[in-house]
Amino acid sequence: MFTDTHCHLYKEYYDDLDELITKIKNSSVNRVINNGCDRKSNEEVLSLIEKYDCMYGAIGIHPESVDTYKEEDLKDIEKHINDNKVVAIGEIGLDYHYGKENRLKQIDLFEKQLQLAEKYNKPVIVHSREATLDTIEILKKYKIKGVIHSFSGSYETACIYLKMGFVLGINGVITFKNCNLKEVVKKLSLKDIVLETDSPYLTPMPDRGKRNDSTYIVVIAEYIANLKNVALDELAMETNGNIKKIFDI
Repeated sequence: MFTDTHCHLYKEYYDDLDELITKIKNSSVNRVINNGCDRKSNEEVLSLIEKYDCMYGAIGIHPESVDTYKEEDLKDIEKHINDNKVVAIGEIGLDYHYGKENRLKQIDLFEKQLQLAEKYNKPVIVHSREATLDTIEILKKYKIKGVIHSFSGSYETACIYLKMGFVLGINGVITFKNCNLKEVVKKLSLKDIVLETDSPYLTPMPDRGKRNDSTYIVVIAEYIANLKNVALDELAMETNGNIKKIFDI
């Protein structure tokens, strides 16, 4: 059985959540970690993890929300950080893809959430897009662990994160044509990775372009097992062990 460590199962994207959860539970996926990214989605995550027994939650403010979030949103995260089934602060981080005009504001928001993670001994789920150097330098300042979500960097960058106590979230991107991540994952140990979908985004090949969901974890797992020349059962055992080291789940 597998765990989807990063998805966004919101009603905004799925008008059939009850059916989807049944589909997930009938697949080889027995747990999902639903990630919030702003006040609205955090509130929905908190509600959904109480409704569905297979669902755990992470709550946080995504860097794309840096210009609209309020300090009260951070207070709400702190208020609920020790709620039942809340296992991490996430999705948080830095994103310079569309420019660096609000770089300092992003860093300030990121650090405030890392401070909460350190204070309450919670892992973090980190989004880093075209911001590797800043992400690494900031994470070095805190005694925390967690997942580098949707990792797509070099082997050298992977090693830096791993030495800091993080594991790497690998999703459907690895199945994309001409993806350099394949060669990186070949060099990594199974102890270095966890599996994720980032649903509803990043559907693996051959269904790229369709709406993603947590059942695609099996497709991703099979691809990585073939890439690493290991049995699917071994991959499941190792990645689930990695999850237990990071999350209280």
